[in-house]
Amino acid sequence: MVLISVDDHIIEPPDMFRNHLPKKYLHDAPRLVHNPDGADVWQFRDTVIPNVALNAVAGRPKEEYGLEPTGLDEIRRGCYDVDERVKDMNAGGILASMNFPSFPGFAARLFATEDRDFSLALVQAYNDWHIDEWCGAYPGRFIPMALPVIWDAELCAAEVRRVSEKGVHSLTFSENPAAMGYPSFHDDYWTPLWKALVDTGTVLSVHIGSSGRLAVPSPNSPADVMITLQPMNIVQAAADLLWSKPIKDYPDLKIALSEGGTGWIPYFLERADRTYETHSGWTHQDFRGKLPSEVFREHFLTCFISDDMGIKMRNEIGIDNICWEADYPHSDSLWPGAPEALHDVLTKNDVPDDEVDKITHLNAMRWYSFDPFAHIPREMATVGALRAASADHDVSIRAGSHRGGTKRPRQSLQEHMAEVESRHSEV
Repeated sequence: MVLISVDDHIIEPPDMFRNHLPKKYLHDAPRLVHNPDGADVWQFRDTVIPNVALNAVAGRPKEEYGLEPTGLDEIRRGCYDVDERVKDMNAGGILASMNFPSFPGFAARLFATEDRDFSLALVQAYNDWHIDEWCGAYPGRFIPMALPVIWDAELCAAEVRRVSEKGVHSLTFSENPAAMGYPSFHDDYWTPLWKALVDTGTVLSVHIGSSGRLAVPSPNSPADVMITLQPMNIVQAAADLLWSKPIKDYPDLKIALSEGGTGWIPYFLERADRTYETHSGWTHQDFRGKLPSEVFREHFLTCFISDDMGIKMRNEIGIDNICWEADYPHSDSLWPGAPEALHDVLTKNDVPDDEVDKITHLNAMRWYSFDPFAHIPREMATVGALRAASADHDVSIRAGSHRGGTKRPRQSLQEHMAEVESRHSEV
């Protein structure tokens, strides 16, 4: 197999702004602070972003999974060091990866300040670091992605056009901007962005939890409830976008439902079609002779880690609409054994080779206008070839928490969600 992951994550290194932010802003830039208790936090003005390595648990035993680790010394260097990341990718048999941000948030809301020039400079500095230093270090190994200027649709559109000139065709965005205090997907406010996305062939990549809200029924729900319901956040986004005006107005608009899984999609499409057939007479929805399910397949990309039900019903979803993801370095990731887990699911469901190729890499290449084979021969891009190139790379499972009595107490889910919500309110 050749594997391209359309959902992984970066833990940003402390020097990321050094080469890209104008000197007049450097003193006020976000900085990584090492606390006496051993924890690392990002600090931006009066805002402190806790859990710098939130859930970056790749390579640790499952007993240590959770909201931690809290320090860079507790995680694999591949989380924040691009040279080590590529070694981890090789060891996991992964040819290429698209990496979502961490400390700024998926929609860069953290960078929204009263100084619009400074805010824009932060977004552009992050994007240039990501494109030029992270992705540029290893051509063909990373699908570049840009942060949005979420607080200004015109500036956001301009940034989409700017980074597209540098080869970027993915924009990370909120799955519900209205929840963040911005206009909803149904507001004409975003028209400049839709036009820029279509003009540049850029995919709007909406990640679960990117609005800062997760489906948690009650304050004392166990963490298992939130983890189980994670895909439900993306279901809401899918419905909101499917019934939105831009989907009808822009036939070439492409949206990725990142880290949302796939098993829910067949029923979702069935329900959408029934809703349209039953209620469009009074809701006045018009898909111009098509069913919502058909329109979904024209606009939406989905992804999975190891989704037996989704693969079983792949043709109900649309074989051209499914990609694979690794979710490195988070706890849902199966790194470094993801190829074996994926192979088992594909084999169990008798997926033919041409469909395997679409799911594992061809769909990602087409949707994101990405061609790794311009840099890496295909015979050197397979799981086996990549692993052979890093046979001596250490991927052993080992405990990462080692601060003993000085270690910060573990946060509960409720404490963490309250802290995140507080941070969003301050921003």
